[in-house]
Amino acid sequence: MSRRTAPAAAGTTSRRPRPPSEGDPAIRDAQGADRDDRWLDTVMNTAFIALLAGSLLRYLIKHPESPRVPWVIGLSAALAVFQLAGHRLAARTRGRGDLVRLGLVVGCWVVIVLLAPSFAWCAVPLIYTGLRSLPTRAAVALVAVLCALVMIAEWRLRQGVDPLLLLLPPAVVVLATAVFLHMRRQADRLRALVDDLLRTRRELAAIERREGVLAERQRLSMEIHDTLAQGLSSQQMLLQAAERVWDSDPDKARGHVRTAESIAERSLAEARRFVHDLAPAELAEGGGLARALRALAERESTDALRVRFHLDGVPVPLPDRVESALLRIAQGALANVREHADASAAALTLSQLGDQVVLDIADDGAGFLPVERAPGVRGHGLAAMRARLRQLGGALTIESAPGQGTVVSAAIPLERPRPVDGGADSPLEHG
Repeated sequence: MSRRTAPAAAGTTSRRPRPPSEGDPAIRDAQGADRDDRWLDTVMNTAFIALLAGSLLRYLIKHPESPRVPWVIGLSAALAVFQLAGHRLAARTRGRGDLVRLGLVVGCWVVIVLLAPSFAWCAVPLIYTGLRSLPTRAAVALVAVLCALVMIAEWRLRQGVDPLLLLLPPAVVVLATAVFLHMRRQADRLRALVDDLLRTRRELAAIERREGVLAERQRLSMEIHDTLAQGLSSQQMLLQAAERVWDSDPDKARGHVRTAESIAERSLAEARRFVHDLAPAELAEGGGLARALRALAERESTDALRVRFHLDGVPVPLPDRVESALLRIAQGALANVREHADASAAALTLSQLGDQVVLDIADDGAGFLPVERAPGVRGHGLAAMRARLRQLGGALTIESAPGQGTVVSAAIPLERPRPVDGGADSPLEHG
């Protein structure tokens, strides 16, 4: 039963994936990366246009009458258009735009450098564009070709052998390429680390969801065991007793039936509260844990089993979870006493000791060896009690021996006990 009802009560129904929002870290990272790319594109375009304009101005000043002037001006305009409008071309070609743009710009630059060597240093932005757009080997090959063309152009401009000309362009290109490739590898490692962290976070979130589902299923199974199962067990025993005396003692049989009916009514109320995840019915009525335990002792007392309640110490307000857990433990322990202990008397003792609250359930029944499972114990029983206490930082202690009865003690630590005005000043006994 618990397996079928747990998912619905635990709120684990399937949900549609939540669409990413602007506050999502991945979205913020992507937006930041887009802004950085746009900023770098702006810097590269600005530097390229500045170098292109300077080279064109120098060529017009040095060679105003050259027949190559129209070609140089046309190629310069083409270079500017390809460089500035390349992002639109990239959008249209769906991913191949950067390569097409780079090919057009490099092709025009090679032609214009062969016509006018003064345009050689426009290759600097192209080197960075190639390193960003191409795989490492292809980018290094392109950079080597650009560096060679720059050296040839500078040699044509100076018309002589200059040792610095042989060393400066390669040194600058090697340094820039090494730094860029190092930064790319660092970025790749950082990206891989971030991916691992995100994957780990998703896995942890999935584990937490699974643990939450399992914890809720365990809670539901304990609630079912301590309410519905115990109620049904009591009804079964009462109805069997009524059947045995139905002919010989009709009044007693009817009394058993009325008691079974009362238990069924309480079980129904518990079931409804259980479905809505509310407090136990006894606690919902008010009066605190002491009143609920007193009522439980009175209700469980029969001719065959006398149950007493005793309050020791000054009462303090307890958290709802603590009260609910102790009440369920008392119900489960008394059910075990009634079904398995063959006891004639039992006692519930609630002790509030300042830094902890302790509930003892004692009986004078057959007892058992605590290291072994109690004979005939079915379902959750003591394991459910321990699970409840573990969730609250408490502990369960069992003292028992064959023929000497049993004492089950549940202790839960408290943080800040506060005395209740008008509380009981002396122990109370009820039977």
